[in-house]
Amino acid sequence: MTGRIIQFGTSRFLQAHVDLFVHEAREAGQAVSPIAVVQASGSADRAGRVAAFGRPEGYPVIIRGLENGARIERRIDVRSVDRGLSAARDWEAVSELFATEADLIVSNTADAGYEVAAADRDPALLAGGVPQSFPGKLTALLHRRWRQGGRPLTVLPCELINGNGRVLAQTVRALATDAQAPAAFLAWLERDVIFADTLVDRIVSQALDPVGAVAEPYALWAIERRPGLVAPFDHPCVVMADDLGPFERLKLHILNLGHTVLADIWRSEGRDPDETVKAILADGAVRDRLDGLYRAEVLPGFAAHGMGEEAQAYLATTMDRFLNPFLDHRISDIAQNHATKVERRIAAFLSWWGEAGGVPATPLLDGVMARRASPPKTARSGA
Repeated sequence: MTGRIIQFGTSRFLQAHVDLFVHEAREAGQAVSPIAVVQASGSADRAGRVAAFGRPEGYPVIIRGLENGARIERRIDVRSVDRGLSAARDWEAVSELFATEADLIVSNTADAGYEVAAADRDPALLAGGVPQSFPGKLTALLHRRWRQGGRPLTVLPCELINGNGRVLAQTVRALATDAQAPAAFLAWLERDVIFADTLVDRIVSQALDPVGAVAEPYALWAIERRPGLVAPFDHPCVVMADDLGPFERLKLHILNLGHTVLADIWRSEGRDPDETVKAILADGAVRDRLDGLYRAEVLPGFAAHGMGEEAQAYLATTMDRFLNPFLDHRISDIAQNHATKVERRIAAFLSWWGEAGGVPATPLLDGVMARRASPPKTARSGA
């Protein structure tokens, strides 16, 4: 890959995942171009983070945890990002980079990042202004690249959405159609733009100010093969796979489901606002509830689909990750967009289980489902 990487999203996750992998690939001598990070949201509270990207000394990522049974702690100064831009403030610069320099687009715009603003469903989307939503921005940028005779492009979205590449591609094509884009542009999208499904997995527990992150050793970036798709670079954490289904089910319905169950307990019991995953699991009653839920209401669903052994092994790894003594993974962070996460991690699991036959009683998961829209209780006095 010779062209620039453009990344939509300034999250600490991407800092300790894709950006770190690119840094390590470059350090190993691979010809990987630098990353331009684009703040897509326009949020004022991240302006300092945007300005801090691109410093020649890089930014720190601290890896802490258990690796092959041994405690490790190491710091990497990530120097793969050479500039930070704001879509709201630097739209012309973003547009020119996208049209002329990019080979690879990466995004992580949160669980609701594919929602489309009503104002973007209009022919004015392609008129040159700054669209409101991320899909609107991407559609407008792709249109400009096409108008300027742009070469083929690969899009590797990292949002935690099943079939994220396919969903994003469908959204972009629908927006282009709504905007009355030329048929030649739609044909170019089909022929020359690869939207690949991906799956990301790493717990990034803490942001550093103004930029940087603390993360666990475990990491995975699984990318589903597509005709014409070439791996962006070689890295031990990057896996090219024929089918992401098993990776998705294990992560979403064991690790992510467990996080959401813990968030439900935290919300419904009004626990300490600063409570972390390891702290809540130090409560024996909570640990027993989570263990029982996995044993009675999660593992049988995987067994029904012939994935019992894989689920048992992944669950053991997951509990080690939850109990990592170095990570302060705040439940308040996990609880963001809670209702959406319940739908994607629990409701979707029960539906998938149902495809293999009748689902027995799942009272604990049903309780989380019933409470998903309830406001969190006030923290306990003295917590």
